[in-house]
Amino acid sequence: MSDTPLIQPAVVGEGVYEEGREASTQNHGHIKSYVRRAGRMSSAQENYYAEMMPKIGVVYAAQQIDLAAVYGRNAPKILEIGTGMGETTAKIADANRGNDYLGVEVHVPGVGALCKQIAERELSNLRICQHDAVEVVRDMLPEASLDGVHVFFPDPWHKARHNKRRLIQSPFVALLASRLKPGGYFHCATDWEAYAHQMLEVLSAESSLANSADGFAPRPDYRPLTKFENRGIRLGHGVWDVIFRKK
Repeated sequence: MSDTPLIQPAVVGEGVYEEGREASTQNHGHIKSYVRRAGRMSSAQENYYAEMMPKIGVVYAAQQIDLAAVYGRNAPKILEIGTGMGETTAKIADANRGNDYLGVEVHVPGVGALCKQIAERELSNLRICQHDAVEVVRDMLPEASLDGVHVFFPDPWHKARHNKRRLIQSPFVALLASRLKPGGYFHCATDWEAYAHQMLEVLSAESSLANSADGFAPRPDYRPLTKFENRGIRLGHGVWDVIFRKK
């Protein structure tokens, strides 16, 4: 664990991204767990992004939001951090239309791809915030406002010198736990074994959370298998799920 704290109060200039793997914590107050990956949107992604984000985008602001007002109803609220190209997120939202989902993603082509999924599936229960997840949780989400948190296949930052950039570390887990309602769940999944054990260790150390299983959990039906995951399973690669609940 780095001596640099993962989470600090917001400062002037918050939200202006710095590029590159060695981005400073000066403007953000925490270590970035991602880099801005290069990538161009397809014309379809560009069109759906332009059409859908004004409708379903949640704009970052350093003030708390009323989630019921965002979705226009009272329903379970699930935060998904890192939606990737959006296929899994859209499948989950489509299969569970009684829940509301907030996907947080910074990769622009991924946001465009998820916009396309939302439009094609006619999903009214899925919103996107294109911003840093730590800042969104810290500044926008009230305490005890979430029924669930999904962190599926975050960047493992497998080199030892980059381990400090992993998203699942004690300060952020404590912050996320504070946003969960009693009984709410915290679900992580990874195909990187060392990171899986770190996830289990860090969540086990958070006093407000309790493991729902004896160690790693079986994959629940609501988390669909991805194409990448299916390929890994065929090759004999492991996938680990960690599911805790708020006490």
